Amino acid sequence: MPHWTRGQAGRETPQDLFRVLYFGWLVALTLKLLGSAWDVSWHFKWLRDDLAPPHLLNSAGTALALALTIIHGYTGYGVDKAALRLIQWGTGIFLVAVPLDLINHRVNGLDITSWSPSHIMLYAGTFFMIAGVIRGWFMGAPPGRERTVVLGAFFALFLENVHFPEQHQEYGILSIGAWDNQAIYAEPILLQFAADQMGRPVDRTMAVGFSLPVPDFLYPVYAVVAGLSVLVVARLLIGRFGGATLVAGAYVGFRTLIWPLLTFTGFPPSAVPFFLIVAGLMVDVAFLVRRPVARAVLGAAGVTAVAYGALVAQSAIMGSVYGALKGQEGLLGAPPLVTSSALWAGLGLLAAWLAVEWIAEKRKLRPIEAPAIATA
Repeated sequence: MPHWTRGQAGRETPQDLFRVLYFGWLVALTLKLLGSAWDVSWHFKWLRDDLAPPHLLNSAGTALALALTIIHGYTGYGVDKAALRLIQWGTGIFLVAVPLDLINHRVNGLDITSWSPSHIMLYAGTFFMIAGVIRGWFMGAPPGRERTVVLGAFFALFLENVHFPEQHQEYGILSIGAWDNQAIYAEPILLQFAADQMGRPVDRTMAVGFSLPVPDFLYPVYAVVAGLSVLVVARLLIGRFGGATLVAGAYVGFRTLIWPLLTFTGFPPSAVPFFLIVAGLMVDVAFLVRRPVARAVLGAAGVTAVAYGALVAQSAIMGSVYGALKGQEGLLGAPPLVTSSALWAGLGLLAAWLAVEWIAEKRKLRPIEAPAIATA
């Protein structure tokens, strides 16, 4: 039977076709991952260019994602209605955000922060897109090792997208450290452009405005509330101890691998969020508590405390290691940390965790060992 036939979402999907579609998503999202990983480092060195290599690499992944979205929508294969809607809405938001971002840069120049409205639209589009892919794979893949591994990979890609804006501070803090040690990463044309945009000379105040343009409390609060909520959902759907730790480890491992690839080719370095691994382990420990409400309350408190403690340790330990290697003692290994924000971060994570537990109970979400939707 030919596969290219029109059908409704949820139609029975041959298993070989199902695997091809979702391995296609792995390729598409990996291309976007590589492009975005290069992109932040690129923008801390060179003046912005619409056709910069990182943008082209990301665009290749987007083109493949669009093709897969069209295939799912036309044939109905590989997705139920909810997964298809998430993928379609996510792809649509991303495609609308691209020209808006280009216009924004034409009007506002560098648009220095990763947290701008047009950039947030790009993350939101990718958020819904990957959420749909995760649902489609979770609902349709047969139980087994492959299902577990691929689900974990999709969650690692999901975590990367959620954590992505935090990279501005992770690159920014090392760029300020380099500035203070007379080792400037950015090209003069970029520094002058940023200074002209701020109406300042090229000085440290300008460098801080470029590198760390958001409040210091935003980094830890967002990391705990948004990033660790992803690990909670990952642990819930994977259904095995170590699920959250492995998802966090996969993302942090990727960031660790590309660190020398970027720095040895002349691009600026970033702090690596090693604290996510420790926090992920604490999420796994929290799931040893069987009662959902108690798990959320105890987990949110414990995970927040561990995440902030790990950030403090990373700032001290990794900063010393990096400084010793570079001959730049005192260079921080993590963005500035406002410890008083831990209360708000913990409350935010608690609200998100309770919502996740409530939705899981209402929708009867089962761990990965549960039977999946039948595929031919």
